[in-house]
Amino acid sequence: MSLLLFAASAAAEPPREQPRFSPVRAGAAFTDCKQCPEMVVIPPGEFVMGSSQEERDTLGVMEMFDKMESPRHPVTIGYYLAVGRYSVTFDQWDACVADGGCNGYVPSDEGWGRGRRPVINVNFADALSYVAWIRGKTGETYRLLSEAEWEYAGRGGTDSWYPFGNAIDPDKANYGHNLDRTTPVGSYPPNRFGLYDMTANTAQWVQDCHHDDYVDAPTDGSAWMTGDCKLRNVRGGGWSLQGWSVRVAQRIGDPPKARNDHLGFRIARDLPQP
Repeated sequence: MSLLLFAASAAAEPPREQPRFSPVRAGAAFTDCKQCPEMVVIPPGEFVMGSSQEERDTLGVMEMFDKMESPRHPVTIGYYLAVGRYSVTFDQWDACVADGGCNGYVPSDEGWGRGRRPVINVNFADALSYVAWIRGKTGETYRLLSEAEWEYAGRGGTDSWYPFGNAIDPDKANYGHNLDRTTPVGSYPPNRFGLYDMTANTAQWVQDCHHDDYVDAPTDGSAWMTGDCKLRNVRGGGWSLQGWSVRVAQRIGDPPKARNDHLGFRIARDLPQP
């Protein structure tokens, strides 16, 4: 396993033995290549997936989501997992293209700038093309998160409606046309797992096929791949969406070919288990 540790040393220093890095230490951060996203190790745990009627009524959530976010059900993530600290950025996407990957596709940044802004105007197949590139480059098992993994990571060990509590806060998330564009990743505080922009700024593709409710949903963190995959799930909301739609529990299915200015993705990586 080749991991680039976050430790700096002067070029003139003689080689010295580095401490062993454990990829299964919760909270540890690493990258697998210079152009690769920074990954954070997420610990195993349990949570209740979905939203309560109280949450939806209090925040004025559209009635269609009553069914979509229920029934609430316990999920066990029984393994360590690495999750991107940020959504994939334009810098990282453009590195993929420059290296011959991502099908050579150059998505528009809408004139807002590239760099550390999250990549937008990417569809489900585009996201998978990035995953294929980084898997080939590193030899590691990168992938999209399952929907259950995403919600577990987004909650960060809390049961609140947003990563930062039960009320939306413009100082903690980019939503509702407050800024009329995306912001560079890391512009707002992280959740308790050290992950940024799990909600708002850009929505994120996940692996699962969409289902209209959680009846018979997996409870072990795996992606729900049965049924009709004409829609793929999207989580997290975006910069242009109302506050109630950037909750941790909010979910919707989009056509896999959808590209728009508030939709990007985040990646995960499987880890050896202790």
